[in-house]
Parts: sequence; structure tokens; C-alpha cells
Amino acid sequence: MPRDLPIGNGSLLVAFDAQYRLADFYFPRVGMENQVSAGFRFGVEVRGEVHAVDQTSWQRTLDYLRDTLVTDVTLHNESLGLRIRCYDTVDPDSNVYLRKIVVKNMEPEQRDIRLLFHHDFGLYGNSIGDTVMYDPKSKAMIQYKTRRYVLASCEGGVAEYACGRSASAGGAGTWPEGGGGLAMSAVAQGAVDFTFVVPIRLAPEGTATTHYWICAGRSAEEVRRLDLRIREETPGRMLSRSGSYWYTWVNKPGIDLVDLPDEIVDIYRRSLLVVATQVDRGGGVLAANDSDIQWGHNDHYSYVWPRDAAFVCDAMGRAGFPEIAQRFLRFADKTISDEGYFLHKYNADGSPAPLWHPWVRDGEPQLPIQEDETALVIWLLARHYARTRDLDLLRSVYERLVRNAADFLVAFRDPATGLPLPSYDIWEERRGVFTFTSAAVWAGLDAAAGIANLFNDQERRATYAAAASEIRDAIRTHLWIENEGRFARGLVDRDGKPVLDTTVDSSLFAIFYLGVFPATSAIVEGTMQAIRDRLTIHTETGGVARYEDDPYHRISEERTRVPGNPWILCTLWLAEFDLARATNTDALHAALDAVRWARARATSSMILPEQLDPYDGQPLSVAPLTWSHAQIISLVHAHLDGQRRLR
Repeated sequence: MPRDLPIGNGSLLVAFDAQYRLADFYFPRVGMENQVSAGFRFGVEVRGEVHAVDQTSWQRTLDYLRDTLVTDVTLHNESLGLRIRCYDTVDPDSNVYLRKIVVKNMEPEQRDIRLLFHHDFGLYGNSIGDTVMYDPKSKAMIQYKTRRYVLASCEGGVAEYACGRSASAGGAGTWPEGGGGLAMSAVAQGAVDFTFVVPIRLAPEGTATTHYWICAGRSAEEVRRLDLRIREETPGRMLSRSGSYWYTWVNKPGIDLVDLPDEIVDIYRRSLLVVATQVDRGGGVLAANDSDIQWGHNDHYSYVWPRDAAFVCDAMGRAGFPEIAQRFLRFADKTISDEGYFLHKYNADGSPAPLWHPWVRDGEPQLPIQEDETALVIWLLARHYARTRDLDLLRSVYERLVRNAADFLVAFRDPATGLPLPSYDIWEERRGVFTFTSAAVWAGLDAAAGIANLFNDQERRATYAAAASEIRDAIRTHLWIENEGRFARGLVDRDGKPVLDTTVDSSLFAIFYLGVFPATSAIVEGTMQAIRDRLTIHTETGGVARYEDDPYHRISEERTRVPGNPWILCTLWLAEFDLARATNTDALHAALDAVRWARARATSSMILPEQLDPYDGQPLSVAPLTWSHAQIISLVHAHLDGQRRLR
């Protein structure tokens, strides 16, 4: 299920699902330690009956205030005569989640209702050994385990509450299904949950406003201090300050978007804000934080893939946010191996993430890597320097991110072909020598040669440039399908011999995008035309598949009409090609149709998934996928670059 409303500050990430359940609460790092055990509930008690807002009797509209990370949620229940409007945010400066609640009485009589707030935390990402209690000092609920503390409270302090064993762990739970007062049980230990009540008096056809918040920290003193800070500043001012911060942030680069339609500008800026929520302050760029994926996969996407991060940081750099790349490059400098390569993926703190590629294959040792990830970090570094001239950063990472990594890329090649040695492909599914990987290694070595030249490291410059030239020649020689006029996906081992994998794969866009060959060359045009012809989905949903007969989350058995599920990324890559060879303004504007297509298939809050159901267009897999939003940003800037080029 998509996360329709992510909000965060780089240390605390809170995300809501389509039913407006608080589903994810990551702290103290984005993507690590989801402190939610089960989805929280929010509801009202009217005339002795409890109505959770995730029930079908409620009409929900989930959105954001424009150009901010403040939500704008409307909850309407006609039978109850209530309309509730909620504004959620995470404070940019402190680990505080805050909600403003405005309740409208639709009936011509005074009414007393009760708002209910239910919480099911599992601190450190599990439910064993938590304690929840009513804290008389702060008049709030505090749940803790070791060095993880959360405090939940409201204006005036918590007066009615219940602590108990979580229903998700087989207990009764504290959510009062049948209404009535809460048990006032002041402590519970183990797998726990808690609920508290805020009474509201509504004038006839009147409104009432209240605020609710959760503070996250590493000690009781820390969360109490945060609670006190909210009360002193007032929740309303804190919410307003957060909205002002994000509005200023997303508009700060001063990039001229006046010639773009509002619908394009809206999803462009929303994408910038969504990416910001998925980036950890320590530099890690997380692929996706949607915990629902783990139930079918025994894992999740809350990891740092250096490849994804490189593309995301490059897009954000183009948009005027180079600090994201700067932090990631320092993160990368610390995590890369001494041998000069990156592993498959990492946690937000830089530790190695779970791995499914083996270190041994057929009894022989192998590196369980995707070599493109190492190469693309060098590519990013060169592009970041070209934009910022940040020589201090370049000097500080030169030894590990350039010299060691490029030396590895030079050595990790087949002496017979000049191509990289086998590694795992961009999709992490197969081992071989792939065109995408080869293009990335060429780009990495070409970038390394340029950086070495800056430091007058001429011997290495010559070595890297020569290796890059050999790889480009080898791509043309060994990965080209002459009778089809296009590049192959790669070379794979069959019975001990390398054989061309002729599957049409959208990742072949890298041959022009990374600069190996010009977009206007016949070899690129033939390859991209094959992608257009054989990977376009011929349903109302449309879009482009990853590759022919893609099985991942496959919905359809129609192999020709639906070669795979449509991916946001792959569809936008094809538009990148159209922009790269556009020779007039009409062609530039036509390429923006891909952005319109993506926006039309986003959630109402403009959250983009990884892929879509080819028939009904509903999100599949994770949402938001950080790279999907970054590709929107990249495509808009390719359009702007095209406008400047044509002028």
C-alpha cells in the first residue's frame, strides 16, 4: 500500500497510508528502526459510539499544502455530521511530529464529542520489552526501551488514557471498539499500545481546533524538553514555521520555471519535497520507505543503493540542492571498501545491508557486487564538482572515491574483451556483463580521468582514459547485435561460454544518458526504438516496462501487449532520449507528456510508485520510490537545458 503522505526532517520520517493511518515512524535515522509495530488509529466517539477514520463511512482526501511538507487532510462523515481537517508536519529543527485538528459540526445543535488517538509502537523495530506509562510530570504518555523514547500529548495535557497489551501481539488492545471511558491503566510492559482521549465541545454548526504531537528522543528528559518547547512556542506557531521553511526551501534555487505548465511545476516541486523526506541527515539516500513491502518479500527497500543514490543526488544537484550530493559523497567515502568497490546496499548509518548475492558461485569465490554502483559514484562526484567547484570536498574524497575506485574499475576487466568482469545487473536479478554496467564503468573512468587531471595526476589520468576508451570500443564490438541494429542487454554465461542476452531492456538508455554514444547516433536510435517498440504497454495505463517478459510483481499473462508492468523510471528514460535529440520547441514540449503521464498515475498527493498495474494503473510495489521522483526532476531539467540549447 502506498505511503500517500510522507513528512520528515532527515532524522524523523513519518508516513501515512491511504486510510490516513500513521503507518511508519522512522527514528533516529531515515529508513532505520521503524518504531511502528502496527498502524495507529485515529477516530471520534459520538453518542457513545467509536468511529475510526479508516472506516468506509468516512470520505478522505489526502493532500499537502502547496509547496510544503505540511499535509492537508479532509475527513468527512455525513452520517455523523462531522468534517475534520488535519494538518500534519515534522518540525524541521527538532524530532517532533505535530498535527492540527479542526473539527466542523455540520448539525444545528451543540455537541460533545471525543477524539481518540491510538498508538502501537514497537521501539527499535520490535515489540519485545517496551514500557508505556502515563507521566504525571509532563501530563503525557511516554513509551520507552533502552535509548528510544516517544512522548505523545495534546493541548492541556492528557487527562484520560489507557495502557495495555497490544492487540497486534494477541492482547485486548486499548482501542475502545464499543465506546465508553478508557481504563486509566497507567503502565504496561512488553508488547504494548496506548490510547488517549481529547474531549471537544462543538457549538451549533461551529468549529473547534486542537493540536496533538509526538516527540522522539533518546531519554525521558529529552522528550520532556521537546514537549515543553512545543508548549512554549505554541503548536500553531510551530506548524506555521514548518510550512514557511519548506515553502522557502523548495523555492530557494530561483530556477526559472515560468515557461512550464502549472501541472508540471506542481509535480516537480512535490518531487523535490518527497526526495527530501527520503534523505538521511547523515548522507544516506534511501530507495523507498514503505514498510508494507516487507510482508510479501521478507525485506524492504529502506536501504541505500549507491546507484539509486547517485542518480537521485545528480537530479537534486541539477535542481539547485547540491548539499544532498555533498552529504552522500562523504557518506560514500566512509562506506566504500578499502579495495575500491561498493557492496550491494547499505543501511542509513553506513553499515552493510542484507545481501542476497553470494560470495561463492559454483564453488569459486566471486564479488557479490553490482559494479555500476561503484562507477556511478565517481560519475556523480565529477558532475557535482562541475556544478559547485567544491575543491575541498573533491580533495577529501579523491583517494578513496576516485583513485581506489577507478583503480578497481580498471583492474576488474576481462583482458580478452576489455569489458568489465561479470557482476550483477541493474535489476539485481542476473549475473553477467551488461551494457548498462559497461556504460556506467565507462562514465566512471571518464570522470576519474578528468578529476585526476585536475590534480595533475597524469599517470592515472592516462590509465583511466585509456581504459575508458577500450571499454567504449568493446561495447561496440561485443554487445552490438548487428542483424537487429541495436545493443544487447549483455553477455551471460551458458555452459561456460559467454552468449549475448538479446532481451530488450530499458536500462540500455545508459548508452546515451551517460555519454558513451551521442543520442543522435544510429546505434543509439536503433536501440531506443527497440525499447519503444517492444516495451511499450498497450493498455489504457500505458507506460514502458523494464524488459521483455518481466516477472517482478507481474499482473498480466499477455506477453506481447503487456511485456511487463509499467515503471515510472523506464517511461521517463524514453522521454529523456526524446529530449536529448529534440531540435525544436515542439519536440521539447512533447517530451513533457511523460511527466503528465506520471502525474496522472500518482496518488492524489502526487506520490509516485515504483511500478503500476498495467490495467487499472494502481501503484504496485513501493511508493514513494525516491528514484521515480528524482527522474521527474531530471526530466524537467533536461527540458530546461533543451530550451537553453535551442536559444
